[in-house]
Amino acid sequence: MYKKYYKSFLEANKGKQHFACHSHYYWPDVTRQAMLDYWDDSAKYVDAKWAYFYQHKIPKVQSYIAQILNLDHPEQIVFAPNTHEFILRILSCFDNSKQVNILTTNSEFYSFSRQIDRLSELDNFQIDRIEFDSFDTFEERFIQAAQKKKYDLIFFSQVFFNSGIPIRSLDAIVNALASSESIIVIDGYHGFRSVLTDLKNIQDKAFYMAGSYKYAQGGEGCCFMHVPKGNIMRPINTGWFADLATLGQEKNKQVQYADDGNRFAGSTMDFSSLYRLLSVFALFEKEGIDQNSIRTHIQKMQTAFLEEVAKYDHPLINKNNLLLDDLNKHGHFLTFKLENAEQVSKMAQLLNEHDIITDYRGDRLRFGFALYHDGQYDLSVLNTRRAYFFDELIF
Repeated sequence: MYKKYYKSFLEANKGKQHFACHSHYYWPDVTRQAMLDYWDDSAKYVDAKWAYFYQHKIPKVQSYIAQILNLDHPEQIVFAPNTHEFILRILSCFDNSKQVNILTTNSEFYSFSRQIDRLSELDNFQIDRIEFDSFDTFEERFIQAAQKKKYDLIFFSQVFFNSGIPIRSLDAIVNALASSESIIVIDGYHGFRSVLTDLKNIQDKAFYMAGSYKYAQGGEGCCFMHVPKGNIMRPINTGWFADLATLGQEKNKQVQYADDGNRFAGSTMDFSSLYRLLSVFALFEKEGIDQNSIRTHIQKMQTAFLEEVAKYDHPLINKNNLLLDDLNKHGHFLTFKLENAEQVSKMAQLLNEHDIITDYRGDRLRFGFALYHDGQYDLSVLNTRRAYFFDELIF
């Protein structure tokens, strides 16, 4: 049904079953023309292209994102090449001469977890992590922890990268914590265009960051962050995009910032990624592909996959090893938890040798699902008893 939009990537990867779409989603064919359009506009406008981007391209992308997330103020959306830039910019708002307390989870992506691991080596950064592994009680435990102590930053994912399991209610967590003085940040990278997301009731209480590399299908290089309206934080990590209105004017004694989301902007970036993302948004709008139709297709693909898996009674890849088998409580990938990281690595290698492309994190093997899947899966390799593999790891 949807494969026709991805002919180029599918042809380039003929014979492969691509289950790593939660990591690198194939780009729709329209993104090629978008790259050419970016080149043409760059040639046409040269140095004036920045004004052209901000007047004509960025507002369109902001509008699409605001519509998807049910936000009232598209101008509160700011762009950067990656979410790590946003993380650094938010962290730079805190007074490092004092202790900085951060509450997060043990399941955040590396762009955040590596950074705070490094900060935790400093005396003035205290990092508290709440385990997400007990899914059913996470929200309650997280809220309780946040209410016991004053935190400068509260950071958590909408859908966790190492499980595919989403938060049950963003509203419940944010509203329970919004009365505090904490900055609340939601990492929505595995949630945006994956699960239905409505930020309307919390848009003035929390930051939300995501990007186009995964389910938005525009490729790397175009991340965004929604900034609560009225926010007056002054990032030390700042660039010339953060105050375009006063460029060329006489400098004030104090550095000025934009009154909208751009106060968290950085500097020069390659906007070809924004062109790609815009082309995908326009395609989906034209073809009537909305979040409900995407979700319906993905769940059909996940069901077809599990039916195929069930044929083989494999000792590792089976329903019992799924972290969670309720498809209504999942993002766009399913996660099998095995005994250890070595077992997962060798299982992924075996699959890869048969052109079944997956990826893994520690002791978890991830299978992602995409619009370019048609449900015609062939996992017969799971019926192949390879002695060197199973003797070592199973029997």
